[in-house]
Amino acid sequence: MAPDPFIKHLQSHATSFAAIKSKQRVADHGEVFTPAWMVDAMLDLVKDESARIDSRFLEPACGSGNFLVQILRRKLAAVELKYGKSDFERRHYALYALMCIYGIELLADNIAECRANMLDILAEYLNIDESDDLFRAAFYVLSQNLVHGDALTMCVNTGEPITFAEWGYLGKGKFQRRDFRFDVLTGSSAFSAEDSLFAHLGKHEIFQPTKTYPPMTVSELATLEGD
Repeated sequence: MAPDPFIKHLQSHATSFAAIKSKQRVADHGEVFTPAWMVDAMLDLVKDESARIDSRFLEPACGSGNFLVQILRRKLAAVELKYGKSDFERRHYALYALMCIYGIELLADNIAECRANMLDILAEYLNIDESDDLFRAAFYVLSQNLVHGDALTMCVNTGEPITFAEWGYLGKGKFQRRDFRFDVLTGSSAFSAEDSLFAHLGKHEIFQPTKTYPPMTVSELATLEGD
């Protein structure tokens, strides 16, 4: 089958449109900058998912958030379309949209910038600042969802295994959190292989959370300290 012309177009232009912060960072970490037009074109390939409030996205080398910012914008547009007439639902579903976006980044300055960029997008959409509980709750969520670590070793910068928070919105202003280890989640295909020792098990038996939290409100999330 011939390669998709669109994919060939992306591949042929990826290098020429990639901007860099410094030659040394490229040499050390292979760091490049994906331009906005390419981000939008790639997200259009999964347009329905990128515009669904509760779809989950993980960027394993998120940089300063080029992809994640655009995913959040699309999700917030969906929030506005569905819940724009109710300030309560609009605020809570906007936070839930943020909760469904994840990233891993090796460089400390990039992960800090990514968190700040994501928070700015949410704050602008809801017209809130640090005096608002939802702003502080979002700050905490970003500290958990956007991880300073290495996706290849599946460890945070301190060497411990990466753990992600799975957030659920229960309605009426309540959120549920369960934590899962990244290395276990990525083992899905190995666990489900036909000749695997665990092939007879259901995913609910394999993927057990490392911790389950009681339901929390925005105000309760706002009091927590992030990483």
